[in-house]
Amino acid sequence: MARLNIALGQRSYDILVEAGAFDTLADHLAPWIKRGRTLWISDSQVAQHHWPRIEAQLQAVGITAHLHIVPAGEASKSWAELTRLIDWLLAMGVERSDTIFALGGGMIGDLTGFAASIVKRGCDFVQLPTTLLAQVDSSVGGKTAINTAAGKNLVGTFHQPRFVLIDPLVLATLPPREMRAGYAEVVKYGLIDDAPFYDWCEAHGERVLAQDPAALEQAIVTSVAAKARIVGEDERETKDRRALLNLGHTFGHALEADTGFGDRLLHGEAVGAGMVLALRYSARRGLSPMSDADRVAAHLAACDMPATLAAAGVTASGAELVDHMRHDKKMTGGTLPFLLLRGIGQTFVCHDVDLDDVAQFLDEEHRRVA
Repeated sequence: MARLNIALGQRSYDILVEAGAFDTLADHLAPWIKRGRTLWISDSQVAQHHWPRIEAQLQAVGITAHLHIVPAGEASKSWAELTRLIDWLLAMGVERSDTIFALGGGMIGDLTGFAASIVKRGCDFVQLPTTLLAQVDSSVGGKTAINTAAGKNLVGTFHQPRFVLIDPLVLATLPPREMRAGYAEVVKYGLIDDAPFYDWCEAHGERVLAQDPAALEQAIVTSVAAKARIVGEDERETKDRRALLNLGHTFGHALEADTGFGDRLLHGEAVGAGMVLALRYSARRGLSPMSDADRVAAHLAACDMPATLAAAGVTASGAELVDHMRHDKKMTGGTLPFLLLRGIGQTFVCHDVDLDDVAQFLDEEHRRVA
């Protein structure tokens, strides 16, 4: 068990990592349960696995549990589902003093957090992430959003949860591909500023993916501690510090846009391929050795994740992928900051990247097969 804290003054909150925590849920959530009832948001797949025992636990201690189910999949991060969710919350008589509980992966956390931030001008919410990606990344830090036709996460708010409860044992229901996609975000923390942790990932990644209890807990705790530290230093990404968490995302979101933001390429898979592209582009600019890019690509490929454009199923030209990047919410004054590397564990924000050069680089990457 590990308890971590994000230090944000009055918005500070704890993140509890505890195997088996879902078996004593009512005890953990008691401080945020009021009026003898709870409002829960989940998706159709997660609810099938976890809702019966959660509802039974709450009923056993006299707490009524109401559940709103959202269709599983990234497509539910939409205006339509946000509207349906808010209408349900209002129909349930949600009050500003209520806490809304998000049970699911990144999509549910983002959607629920956004709804909580705007309904009744803001309600509290608690994150109970059920995917590795959400446990190590999206459930922590307070970024909420939906997708639009123009791109991913372009409409949203910063709204911190009141508590994050992480139970590694719930990952047992996760398909192997979802585990691998989440593992890409674990690797990210090593690449940002912790080269020894990246070395650890290379040595123990197979154990993490196999859900060895000790390795999985170490991966989650180390990742969450890294994110908590960075968010505590730069909550709203007004400095370059929190931007480091976007490593792989500028390239990755363009790959997701090309493949339709769906099951063809999962978010974590796109981030993994995007990190390799960031390393290869850094090497192209003479910032880091190509051997580092090859090393990370080999590790991701060994974990059965795409490490090239071809493996990711991306067919768009460099110019088309760059057009997707132009919709990135980080674009400022016509300039898009890129996360580049001077080596493993040495990520920095670069503000002088020529997008035409990126397009040429991506066209060259189309010819890479390994």
